[in-house]
Amino acid sequence: MALTLDEYQKTCKDTRAYKDYGQGTIGPVSYCVLGLCGEAGETANKIKKVLRGDYILDALAIDQILDELGDVLWYTAMLADELNADLSMVAMKNLNKLRLRKNMNTIKGTGDKR
Repeated sequence: MALTLDEYQKTCKDTRAYKDYGQGTIGPVSYCVLGLCGEAGETANKIKKVLRGDYILDALAIDQILDELGDVLWYTAMLADELNADLSMVAMKNLNKLRLRKNMNTIKGTGDKR
C-alpha cells in the first residue's frame, strides 16, 4: 500500500511517545532533531561497516539500512509536525531549491545561499 508523505506523517503521530509532543516547543523539537541525528548516524554506521568489510552490501545489509532510513524518515516527519509543516511541503520546498540551483549551475558548491 502506497502512502503520500502527508498520510505517512499523519499516521506516524499515532506512535509518538516523547514528552510534550505536538506542542512545537523547544523540548519536542530538540527531541526530534536529536533522534534524527542519531538515526542518520546509525544509517551511516551501517554503510561504514560495509566499507570496512564487516559485511557486504547484500539483501540483509540493505534491509537493515532501510530500517534505519525508515527511522530517519519518522523523525523527519515528526520534526516537520512539531514545526507545523506538512512533510509534502518540506519535500516540495527542497525540490524547488535544488531545481533553482541546477538552473543557476550552482548545484555543486558550498553554502546554503548559492
